[in-house]
Formats: sequence, structure tokens, C-alpha cells
Amino acid sequence: MSTNNTFGRVDADNNVFVIEAGQERKVGQYPGVSPEEALAYFERKFSDLNAQVRLLEQRVAGKLDAAGLQKAAAKLTQELTEPAAVGDIADLRRRVSNLDEKIRALTSEKSEQNKEAAHKSLAEREAIVAQAETISNQDASKTQWKNSAAEMAALFDKWQAVQKSGPKVSKSDADALWKRFSAARTKFDAAKRQYFASLDATNKQARNAKNEIVAQAEALVSRGAEATADYRKLLDAWKSSGRTPGKSDDALWSRFKAAGDAIFAARASEVVVESAEQNENLEAKLAILKDAASIDPQKDLATAKKQLLAIQQRWEKAGRVPKDKLRETEDKLRAIEQSVRKAEEEHWRKTDPAAIDRSNGVISQLEDSIAKLEADLAAAMAKKDAKATEKATEALNARKAWLEVVVASMK
Repeated sequence: MSTNNTFGRVDADNNVFVIEAGQERKVGQYPGVSPEEALAYFERKFSDLNAQVRLLEQRVAGKLDAAGLQKAAAKLTQELTEPAAVGDIADLRRRVSNLDEKIRALTSEKSEQNKEAAHKSLAEREAIVAQAETISNQDASKTQWKNSAAEMAALFDKWQAVQKSGPKVSKSDADALWKRFSAARTKFDAAKRQYFASLDATNKQARNAKNEIVAQAEALVSRGAEATADYRKLLDAWKSSGRTPGKSDDALWSRFKAAGDAIFAARASEVVVESAEQNENLEAKLAILKDAASIDPQKDLATAKKQLLAIQQRWEKAGRVPKDKLRETEDKLRAIEQSVRKAEEEHWRKTDPAAIDRSNGVISQLEDSIAKLEADLAAAMAKKDAKATEKATEALNARKAWLEVVVASMK
């Protein structure tokens, strides 16, 4: 007894065939269900293919991503060669084939658009170079160096943005423009250094700035350890203020360093207290890890997840530990979390309907293959054909071993 429709049928063993141009082709088998369900399964496969073709048609109609359309059409053409599906497959092939000319037209159009975009990108880079050359050719005595430096930096950022995210352009054209831009920046930087090198006022400004930094640092001493961060900011300001000539710079540094030594000494005392607290926290976390060692997700996953949540909550309350123990303790907790996560993933894998369907299909195919090989082996032994017997035996043992692996993976 078999179940048929216009494009396929199911035989008594639930083997499913598709009919193409008057010829039958077996697309698979779906044991353990009714013939109607077996046929419906492969009809759904056809529906999935039909949906992909329809989506491709919509993308072509919407002129979306010409390069991607070519790949999608090629992939569908390959999938429609001998698909494991029941339906009007010839119609799907025809519809995909009908899109070829449209996709080629879109690709050509996209190519022209890319050329136009590349032309615009070169024009944009040319404009950047022209602005940079204008800045570099300014009269040094009339230049507002801060503003001009900011403009040059902005132009460099703009160049990088165009180069990174803009359309591709000819390397020779891009290199020529970059050479001009780089020369303009070099010329500007050299003029800037020369100008400021000649200003005595620069040294005076730096000295005044350092006097102010030292005064602020000495005012921080009374705040003790809590002033550490503010002092570090002043240290960055000191480094960026530049060096002034003469012994006055060394004297200012000695006062500044003395203020820092006092602040860091207070911080060191505070660290001793923090270290004691962190050692106590370490002992607490080691005890938590000892309790967490009893978590067994293989025995009871739900219980293990509850236990892990409780452990994590205790862990957060325990507080910080010494830096040299942070990695060690965190890694141990991560290992326990990972074991629970893996157990949860394994549970999902074994209960995933799609994975079970795939495994059942492989088992069915292997069982069919084993039955055929057993028949071949019996025939070879009856004929006393030693070579054929050996070949059939090896193939049969391989299929049986494979079947054991697949069955074991489902347990």
C-alpha cells in the first residue's frame, strides 16, 4: 500500500519518492509514522525551498545586495540539483534560472555605482589635501597655532575615516594624494616647532604652571591617602608642562615629590589594612569553593543550578581578595560554572527534537546498509569467495561500529 500526490509517493516501508519529469527519485525514509506524515515531512522540505526562492525573488525585485544575490542564487541552484523534498522542483529551478539575467543587470549597475562612488571619494580626498596645503602655507607670524593644529588633526581624522569606511579607489591615485597630504602635515609640524622653539615666553609659562602644580600638591598632603588620585592627575600635569631651564625646575620637583611621598606613605598604611581585609575575604572564598566542589550537574542538573546560584551570591558578598590570588580563585569558580553550563548544553542537545530527527535518520540509513551488507556477506560465503567475504565483513563491521556510536550519542 502506498500514499501518492501529484509530485511524490510513499511506499509500504515509508520510503518517500519525488516524481520529476515522469521519473521517480527516492528522497528519504521516515519510519514510525503514517504514510501521510512521512510525505508531509518532505513536502515541508519543499516549502522551505520555495520560501528561499520567494525570498530571493523579493530581494532581486528590491535590488538588494547584488553581490549577495549572486551567491544566494548559486547556492539555491546547487541545493535544487537533487533536493530531499517533494513538490514541483522543476518550477523552483525555472524560477531561480529566470533571475539570472536580472541579477547580472543589478551587478552591472552596482559596478557603475562603485565607480561613481570611487570618483567622489577621490574628490573628497583632494579637498582634504587642498585644505591641508592651505594651512601649511600660512604666514607663521600670523598663524593661530592651536586652531590650525586642531584643523590639521581634524583633516587627518577625516582622511582616515574616508580611507577606512569609504569606497575603494585606485592605489596609485590614493598614494599620490597621501604623499601631498603627508608633505603638508610635515611642513606644518616643522614650522610649528620652529616657531615655539623661539619663544622665551614658553619657559615662563611652564615655570608658572609648575609653581601652581606644586602649590596644589602641597595642599593635598593634609587629605592623606584619599588625595592619591588627585596627586596622580597633578603628576600627569607636571609631565605635560615641559621642562624649564636652570636649577629652579629641580627645586620645584623636590617640593612636588616630597608632597607625593607623604601622600603615598599614607596610602601605604591604608593598603596594609585593606590587605588584611582581603586576606579574610580570601579565606571566605576558599571556603565557598570547598562547598561548591560538591555541586554535581551530572547527578541532578536542576539542583546543581540552584546550588550554583547560591554560591555565586555568597561569592559576591565575600568581597575583594588580594590581586595575586584573584585569578586563581576566579578560575576555580569559573570551572564550576563551566561544568554546570556544559551539563545544561548537553541536556539540551539530547532533548533537541531536530537533533533526534537527524540521528534517527542516520540510524535508519545505517540499518538498511547493514542489512544489505549481511546479504552480500552471506552470498560471498555461499560462493566461497574469500576476497568478497573479507570485503563485505570489513564494510559490515564498520557500519555496525558507526551505528553503535550514533546510538550511544542519543543516550
